[in-house]
Amino acid sequence: MIHEIVMAGFGGQGVMLIGQLMTYGGMLANKQVSWIPSYGPEMRGGTANCSVIVSDEPIGAPIVSEPTAVIAMNLPSLDKFEPLLVPGGVLIINSSLIERKAKRDDIHVYYVAANEI
Repeated sequence: MIHEIVMAGFGGQGVMLIGQLMTYGGMLANKQVSWIPSYGPEMRGGTANCSVIVSDEPIGAPIVSEPTAVIAMNLPSLDKFEPLLVPGGVLIINSSLIERKAKRDDIHVYYVAANEI
């Protein structure tokens, strides 16, 4: 089992926290994990994303190029990462800020009103 997950949005949305919580959850389940953050230069409101890998086996490289899951918290993140998702992957869209629907029909899509929650 290997899950490669990308969380993306803008600064202040908790994107890094989501990734860290997934990583800690994997550690508690005795899995191999990696977490790689990526920030824009801004303090708040800039681009932010992180990549998490959770695996039963040792992780060879921490880079996620074909994610099995994407959490998109804003429209630019959805536009950037939806095409990279593997067929059959999971796409979670923050419907509080993103009005458009997913363009692909070969993935599982969930619309979550994250801001309201």
